[in-house]
Amino acid sequence: MLSTVQSLFLVSGQIFLKFAMARMHKPRFAWQFIKEDIFWNWPLSASGISMVAGSLIWFYILKHFDFSAAYPMISISYIFGMLASIYVFHEAIPISRWIGVFLIISGVVLVAK
Repeated sequence: MLSTVQSLFLVSGQIFLKFAMARMHKPRFAWQFIKEDIFWNWPLSASGISMVAGSLIWFYILKHFDFSAAYPMISISYIFGMLASIYVFHEAIPISRWIGVFLIISGVVLVAK
């Protein structure tokens, strides 16, 4: 359960990062770029907060669980990423990727037992 929450934070961070990158202009060494594209880019801040939260949960997981069981569990973030592709970014997902997701789910189930 904890690794699911951690994966959700990581995927949320990536979703916010994609939105943040879409809002950015061409990078340049100027105060205006830093002010407008970095400081006032709220999806970039949300991405950082999500990534920090996911990392803090990951620290807890690493301290309290076997690494051999914990590390494969973060693979479920791939599943959440695929769902975000569909529902947030409205992407079409080919069958080959769905097969990959099924294989990932199968592996996580085997590791979790």
